[in-house]
Amino acid sequence: MKLGLVLEGGASRALFSAGVMDAFLDYDIRADYVVGVSAGISNAMSYVSGQKGRAFKTSEYFSHSEYMGVKHLLNPKKKSYYNLDFAFGTVPNTYLPFDHDAYASSGCTALAGVTNITTGEVEFMTVPPHDNSWKVLIASCALPLLFQPVTINSSQYLDGGIAEPVPVDKALADGCDKVIVITTREKSYVKTKDVGASLSARIYRKYPKVASLLKRRTTLYNQSRDNLKQLESEGRIFWIAPRDTSSWGRTDKSSDKLQQIYNEGYETALSIMDQIKEYLKK
Repeated sequence: MKLGLVLEGGASRALFSAGVMDAFLDYDIRADYVVGVSAGISNAMSYVSGQKGRAFKTSEYFSHSEYMGVKHLLNPKKKSYYNLDFAFGTVPNTYLPFDHDAYASSGCTALAGVTNITTGEVEFMTVPPHDNSWKVLIASCALPLLFQPVTINSSQYLDGGIAEPVPVDKALADGCDKVIVITTREKSYVKTKDVGASLSARIYRKYPKVASLLKRRTTLYNQSRDNLKQLESEGRIFWIAPRDTSSWGRTDKSSDKLQQIYNEGYETALSIMDQIKEYLKK
């Protein structure tokens, strides 16, 4: 059996996924294949390396002025809401060291979805071991307005969730027999508008294909949810989602709120662990 794990992004909301994955580690549920976008795949790296609690510990730095804030976005040398030198440099490489050796020896394929701003297509890149630059993860997290495009091999990329909000079809196409999907919005969630995407479309108008994706962000996102519902009804995936995210913000910094989001993920996984095990046995 090839077990695939698929992860939606969502910045701070992705701590829900971190909680679920830590519960998986407690019950020795280890995926052979992980694919995700944005904060989803970033948090999943600690799961693949077997470092329980590490993804949540990262959130302890969210309220640090050097982690994120408008001052970094307005800084002409950074132009990013997240201080990449700190968030993807100091934190994972010094304060909370990532176990590259454990990741390299895990046997798990880890793919980050990125959106090519010229073609408007999603591309999936292996997250390389022993790479302290974390460039692939930064590209997958590069949400327009909050990040600048990331250049990899002469091409520029933005957040993978623009082209592929929940890359479940990739996991199925790559031969996963069982697929667990973790989203950071409830199953009933319907996106009604995305002001940020509309503004981003204007900013990236010289890249018509990615601008078109941004203009259709709401429709594409809701279509991805419909796809999940169909796959779940067919028994092809096991879908884990929070109950109510109406009070969860993308850039939440409150330690109490972040703890709540993480705890809900962990407790949700525990509450349905028997169902998960049954799905994996079928």
